[in-house]
Amino acid sequence: MPALPSFLIEPLWVQFCALLPPPPAHPLIGHRPRVADRVVFDKLIQVLVFGAAYARIADRTCSATTLRRRRDEWMQLAVAIRLEWRVRDAYDRMIGLQLGDLSVDGCITMAPCGGELGGPSPVDRAKQGMKISTVVDAQGIPLGNVLASANTHDSPLLAPTLDTLERGWLPEHVTVHLDRGYDSDLTRERLTLRGFHGEIARKGPHPTPRHRVNQRWVVERTNAWHNAFKKLAWCTERRRAVAAFYVALANAVIILRRLIREAWIRYRWEGRPRRRP
Repeated sequence: MPALPSFLIEPLWVQFCALLPPPPAHPLIGHRPRVADRVVFDKLIQVLVFGAAYARIADRTCSATTLRRRRDEWMQLAVAIRLEWRVRDAYDRMIGLQLGDLSVDGCITMAPCGGELGGPSPVDRAKQGMKISTVVDAQGIPLGNVLASANTHDSPLLAPTLDTLERGWLPEHVTVHLDRGYDSDLTRERLTLRGFHGEIARKGPHPTPRHRVNQRWVVERTNAWHNAFKKLAWCTERRRAVAAFYVALANAVIILRRLIREAWIRYRWEGRPRRRP
């Protein structure tokens, strides 16, 4: 069973391949040939989607050691982050980002191996976990992420999460929608310093107005999209850089899927899926 349908994996690979440098020439004659980048790319996508160990994904075409080594090479080149930028830029050109209303929230996932991001989870009997703080536009397109341990409160992550945004993108008036976990004077001060208006759910027994909930649910949906990738829902990586690599790769898949879904209504092209993705 393929990890992703062909209408997703093929355009993703074309953009990914364009970011790779030419393969190095081996100085020796008769050496074992280098594993093709496409083979490694497909298997890393399988690791992301299925969350399986490298040894279980590896076969005679590519070993687990090769997967880790090539992953580290691509991490040093920031290929996944640049791929995410490219896909988001394509979405902005073809569909358009809705940056007037932003939503921020954190999502706690499991990190059973601990490491740089591991921390006691407040929602899972203090088991090891990590938190992904995400900012999205009005349609739930991920714009930036910050990774932290699970026991980090959402409020301190707000400023670094908003700082992942490129200021040139944003319109003059931006409203940031937050849940009641961010309800504090310090949060409002941080938003004011950045020129943002905050719509924050109030703490207390009074229910949040329905129109505010409707603006904020998109970030919850994006968190669910992240958790559909089992590598993020059950992250066994101990290094922050590796987890960030997979988050950026997942963001690229999410944005591309939304791009194709929205473009399916607006455009016609060769190889267009028969049904709306």
